Amino acid sequence: MKINILLLWISSIFFITITAKSQQNSKNIKPNIIIILTDDQGWGDLGFTGNKTVKTPNIDRLAKNGAYFNRFFVNPVCSPTRAELLTGRYHVRSGVTGTSTGKERMDLDETTIAEIFKSAGYKTAAYGKWHNGAQAPYHPNSRGFDDFYGFCSGHWGNYFNPTLEHNGKIVEGKGFITDDLFEHGIKFIDQNRESPFFLYLPLNTPHSPMQVPTTNWNNYENKTILQQGTIADKEQINHTRAALALTENIDTNVGRLIEHLEKRGMLENTIIIYFSDNGPNGNRWNGEMKGIKGSTDEGGVRSPLIINWKENIPAGRSINSISSVMDLLPTLTDLAGITYQTKKPLDGISLKNQLVSKTELMPEERTIINYWEKRISVRSQRYRLSDDLKLYDMFNDPNQTTDISKSSQAIFESHLNERKNWKKNVLNELPEKDTRPFVIGHPNMQNTILTADDAKFDENIQRSSKHPNDSYLQFTKSLAGQIYWNVHVDIAGDFDAIVYYNCSNKNIGTNLEMTFLQQSLNKKIKTAHTSDEVGRDYDRYPRDESYVKNFKSMNMGTLRLMKGEGILKLNATQLNANQDLELKRIVLKRKSTIND
Repeated sequence: MKINILLLWISSIFFITITAKSQQNSKNIKPNIIIILTDDQGWGDLGFTGNKTVKTPNIDRLAKNGAYFNRFFVNPVCSPTRAELLTGRYHVRSGVTGTSTGKERMDLDETTIAEIFKSAGYKTAAYGKWHNGAQAPYHPNSRGFDDFYGFCSGHWGNYFNPTLEHNGKIVEGKGFITDDLFEHGIKFIDQNRESPFFLYLPLNTPHSPMQVPTTNWNNYENKTILQQGTIADKEQINHTRAALALTENIDTNVGRLIEHLEKRGMLENTIIIYFSDNGPNGNRWNGEMKGIKGSTDEGGVRSPLIINWKENIPAGRSINSISSVMDLLPTLTDLAGITYQTKKPLDGISLKNQLVSKTELMPEERTIINYWEKRISVRSQRYRLSDDLKLYDMFNDPNQTTDISKSSQAIFESHLNERKNWKKNVLNELPEKDTRPFVIGHPNMQNTILTADDAKFDENIQRSSKHPNDSYLQFTKSLAGQIYWNVHVDIAGDFDAIVYYNCSNKNIGTNLEMTFLQQSLNKKIKTAHTSDEVGRDYDRYPRDESYVKNFKSMNMGTLRLMKGEGILKLNATQLNANQDLELKRIVLKRKSTIND
């Protein structure tokens, strides 16, 4: 590589100057920040937005006691929304082009909201689904978060006592994942009662697979769904029931969190934000809006947004101005009184005045672009220009039923120009091809985890699912198979090379070979380990993602990795039986550094 990733990371500290200076609020105390981000929960999945089936009393109360944004927009899928929250910029500017195989990573010259708050003296933590890069320096511990517990993949295949990671170390979760993430959040609050904190809870529910705790499922398994999806014949009722049951579980945990803050006397000085990352992951009721997850129409990108700050934001305020996930970074720093500078300009704007003013302000005229996989939609305060170039009056036709482009030619042309300018000034920043390598040996972390999600492989190997996230690889033929990653070794060193595998007694003696540049390791499998698929008993609706298995670790020995870019390969040079050997991940654990 022409520019060493470490130097790029270090230069970002100097060139992206964060002068995060605390400005005292009215109580002379910096407010704590808690962001709760749900996964695939639609606008219509909550009680206060009109759902007549689900029970969400705690989230409803959070909205009633805070401010609610009626027209808040995110992205059609997960990782772009997360990137825009973290940077305050359109996701295409930050290099996020996909949801797996490394395309979800944010460029290293982006400044994150966590870095800003950390520089202002906040303790920072993220517990849940990261989905913006699995290896340092893309990992959350390298993007401003002191503590990380969860997973970095786009979705997870098991929600009960799952395999997770804590600051780069593989650990086992405790109980149902959403309960576990909130428990970590509550402990983090207790550990930081004497200092301001920034807590990010990016949940992974109600994203599929639709695994639901029995208590919640019992409340919905036979429940009548009172409202139909926009395309009623496409709705799968048990999928809807599972999504609402998972939403009920989230609500219970939100209640636990609020109750804990109240008991500790911290609610008055804590800003709580609640929203979702995209439209619903199914054709369930969503206010009759057009579009679901993956769509750039209203139903695919409209999310509930609650901002609650007791005694600082008027209770029950309903804000009609259009707003974006990109607005949260400038809004929260503004509310907290933090000033900062970044090398790159933000696309979001501060919503502070709308939140704290004594009277509701008139909406500012602006446009928000929603983009995904070459589909572009333009939203202004009143109108939406859809990807198929139809114009809708969202005041009089919120469900996008009547194209008015011919009768409102001037408005149509102005929205076309907005689309054209955005493509020219923003979309052109998107690279044609993502050539960024995966990084090994970054100084921020001892362990580098290379997952099957990010791997490439030859024709003798297949994935456990068409979805790369949280998949594993299976050697399907008796011929030698090859798995590889394009990597960059940031700092040369000696690394323990640990492979996580499954195989039966048939493949005892199978030889694995790992190579990088001129270095290689060979190790024969001496111990069989097989695993049934995990989690099937809790699936309330059939999945198309991979099932999860438990994998055994094998230390292949010490691999000396010299600084530079190349292909890290794992071969089965001798395979005794096909469709038997499976690989989940490689962990490279630094033992020592080599000065070269």
